[in-house]
Amino acid sequence: MDINMGLDKGQREEMAAAVSKLLADTYALYFKTHAYHWNVTGPRFHDLHSMFELQYNELWTATDEIAERIRALGVLAPISYGEMAANASVDFDDATPDANSMVANLVAGHEQVVRTARAALKLAQEHDDEATADLVAPRITVHEKTAWMLRATLG
Repeated sequence: MDINMGLDKGQREEMAAAVSKLLADTYALYFKTHAYHWNVTGPRFHDLHSMFELQYNELWTATDEIAERIRALGVLAPISYGEMAANASVDFDDATPDANSMVANLVAGHEQVVRTARAALKLAQEHDDEATADLVAPRITVHEKTAWMLRATLG
C-alpha cells in the first residue's frame, strides 16, 4: 500500500536513515549504561548503580519509540546488532573502566546522542516532518540534562 502522508518516498527514507542513526546511538548508550550498572565498583557504587539503572531504563524505553518512528516512515528498523553497531557513533568499551571514567564516558555518549539528534531534527525541519521533530526535540532535552547531571557527579 502506498504511503501518502505529505513526505515523498525519498524524504521518508532520508528521515528514516537519520532516525536510524539516533536509534543506533541510543541503543549503544543504553548498552553501555546497563553494562556500567552491572560493573561499577568503589565507594560511589550505590549512587552510581542506582543512577545508571534509571538512565538505562529511560534509554530502553526511548529505543522503542525511535524504532516505531522509523516504521511509521515506512522503513524497516534495524534487525541486527551488527547493523546497530555499524550506525552507532557512541564508542564501545574494550575493557571495564573505573567509576569516574564510566561517568565521563557516559557524558561523552550523551553529548554524541545530542549531536546525532540535532542533525535529525534539522533534517526533520527541512522536510516539514513535525512528527519526527516532535520525537527528536525532547530526546535532545533528555540527553543534555543527563549529561549535565553526570558531569555534576564528577565535581
